[in-house]
Amino acid sequence: MKGGKRPRAGRKPVNIDLEQVEKLAAIQCTEAEIASVLGVSVRTIERRKQHSDFAEAMERGKARGRVSLRRNLWSLANKGQPAANIFLAKNILGMKDYVANELSGPNGAPIAIGPAPELGELTDEEIKQLAILVSKAERPRKG
Repeated sequence: MKGGKRPRAGRKPVNIDLEQVEKLAAIQCTEAEIASVLGVSVRTIERRKQHSDFAEAMERGKARGRVSLRRNLWSLANKGQPAANIFLAKNILGMKDYVANELSGPNGAPIAIGPAPELGELTDEEIKQLAILVSKAERPRKG
């Protein structure tokens, strides 16, 4: 039973302008923002999206907004805007930034890695020095 026991009882449906919904969707408004502008609850927007005409207006608007944004970005890239060109190159052409961090020893030679020292062969003095270094490394830095 819709609307209560009496005929035409209950809250009257809110009249929503689909053209305004499409315009708001075109600028990529969220459902909460659309609801706020239209003066309805987010739940109303969610329920109305189940109706094909409302859902189509939302999707049409979102699609038009994405196309407009892409057109503007393409225009900026054609005008030589470096950021637009970089963005399009990365997202459409799949280009990436590569940073090579290469470490080398003296004069570009490989880094020499020797065997680990045997701790049992350290003198008492060397063990004390090692303990001091370890305790300094474990202290939190000031700053």
